[in-house]
Amino acid sequence: MDKRRQRYLKHTPSVIFAGATALLVIALTSLPYARADQVATRLAVVPAWSIRWQPARLVNGAPVLFRVKPPTLVKSLNGTWLGHDLSFTFEPSTRTWFALAGISLETKPGTYSLTLTAESEKGMPVLSVKRIRVAAGKYHTIALLIPKKFTEPNAAQLEAINQGKSLKDKAFLQSGAQREWSGGFLPPVNAPVSDVFGTRRTFNAAVQSVHKGLDYAVPAGTPVFAVNSGTVILAHPLFFEGNCVVLDHGQGLLTLYLHLSEITVKEGDHIARGQQIGISGATGRATGAHLHVAVRWQGVYLNPATLFSLHLPRT
Repeated sequence: MDKRRQRYLKHTPSVIFAGATALLVIALTSLPYARADQVATRLAVVPAWSIRWQPARLVNGAPVLFRVKPPTLVKSLNGTWLGHDLSFTFEPSTRTWFALAGISLETKPGTYSLTLTAESEKGMPVLSVKRIRVAAGKYHTIALLIPKKFTEPNAAQLEAINQGKSLKDKAFLQSGAQREWSGGFLPPVNAPVSDVFGTRRTFNAAVQSVHKGLDYAVPAGTPVFAVNSGTVILAHPLFFEGNCVVLDHGQGLLTLYLHLSEITVKEGDHIARGQQIGISGATGRATGAHLHVAVRWQGVYLNPATLFSLHLPRT
């Protein structure tokens, strides 16, 4: 093989790149001085990626289901979104790949990139970048009056707070790499919502926190059920949260159940969707009997109400 041909072969593409519309693959393995019409015959137009998401309008604080159909058959699909890694699962019935993700409450309105990396059946990387708009969610402020020990804790109470934080931090690191959830997420009780996600809360006239879950108006003694299948990674009384259960649904997705009067599961238990995990109460920082449920994904809290509304695959 002469040196000129070797020089041209060095430029043979090893990566297929797909944008939002179409893909051009240029084969440069022809003769060293191929004519323009010969090169043109080696241009292949590949269909665009199909990238969809729900909900259709994305806001800060929202969970999001991405569905992707690459332009060619692939063996695996991964992605990055807002600095988080995504691992996609293939759904044979629709021939699409899906991943559950989210948007932090702190995310500013703007356009952000979903970057996708697949491996073709021939072992070649296939890339795509999709720009997606995130709008601002509408959240409000409420005022609450609570005992001063929850806003001005003494030394013993501070120790209990720090111990609870350590238990939670340790549990949050235990999320498994494999997805455990299947199908839609169900509300943990059949009751009206008394406080929504994202509310800025003032305790005794001072702004101290953002409400990162949903409150359900249920009387003490109401059975509480798992919103989806998972593994119990924390079942313990905490200072603010009261009797608390944390379920790991895999891939960094957790659900938390607070202020329980009784915990009916233990750490390490594998729980099915709809299985009872506790009984509601008013333990911890609570102004009365109710259930607080929260959704945490890779370190950020998401709106449970939106998660319950998503149409999720069972696979």
